[in-house]
Amino acid sequence: MSTVSSLLLPSHLPFHKYQGLGNDFILVDSRQQLQPCLTPEQVIALCDRRFGVGADGVIFLLPGQAGADFSMRLFNSDGSEAQMCGNGIRCLARFLHHLGIPSREDGYYIHTLAGLIVPQVQANDLVKVDMGIPRLLAEQIPTTLVAPGQKVIQKTLTAAGRDWTVTAVSMGNPHCVTFLGDHESLQALDLPVVGPQFEHHPAFPERTNTEFVQVLDPTHLQMRVWERGAGATLACGTGACAALVAAVLEGRAEPEARVELPGGSLEILWDPDTQHVFMTGPAVHVFSGTVAG
Repeated sequence: MSTVSSLLLPSHLPFHKYQGLGNDFILVDSRQQLQPCLTPEQVIALCDRRFGVGADGVIFLLPGQAGADFSMRLFNSDGSEAQMCGNGIRCLARFLHHLGIPSREDGYYIHTLAGLIVPQVQANDLVKVDMGIPRLLAEQIPTTLVAPGQKVIQKTLTAAGRDWTVTAVSMGNPHCVTFLGDHESLQALDLPVVGPQFEHHPAFPERTNTEFVQVLDPTHLQMRVWERGAGATLACGTGACAALVAAVLEGRAEPEARVELPGGSLEILWDPDTQHVFMTGPAVHVFSGTVAG
């Protein structure tokens, strides 16, 4: 191979491929060092679906910090770093289980850039994750749609030649959620055109993930997602959590619902007592290998 992408590939790197609802990741065991072992350019090359392994991102398993058992660092397929990823942390938990590493009674304690996250491996390839408390203030997301100390619920955002009604939520990373009308088609949405205009909208200084949602009934949502740094993906765990939170805030859904994505479904609960969001869904080992060098 003589492409720029192939020339940047790391040599003799062991890796493990996992997917959660089709949102796929390359996992690298970097517990013997404090920082990821690849550059952003190498991440881009590795994620290339024609000249690399192919993935939506690369996850590094690192030593724990701040009282956690392990740390997770995630880089998107464009080389940018994400604070958190719901599908990704489920895959990381399955990876730890695959390595034979036991968890605490309530799960693995994982330090992320979004704080402590606790995934618990269950039967049938399922992982339940305590995603913590959603952040709803504009300064926490961040967005300039309203004043810093206000919540962003059913506000107007202009993008792709029309006005959208949006609710913004942070699950450790920014999300902009919009609900389509009864006569609009989720499948007909031109996501490659509309998605980037949300992601790079000036109202989101750190860019944003965007969820386009239809409510089929108060316990069943359908969603398509445009992920910051990865584009259109088959699933987004933090996005499914944000969609459920936004639906509850707008009075559209119950606190527990199934969120259906192109790659499959997630069960999301926004616990009314603790305010924590819990996500349950699959994470599957696809294959392991070594990058040739």
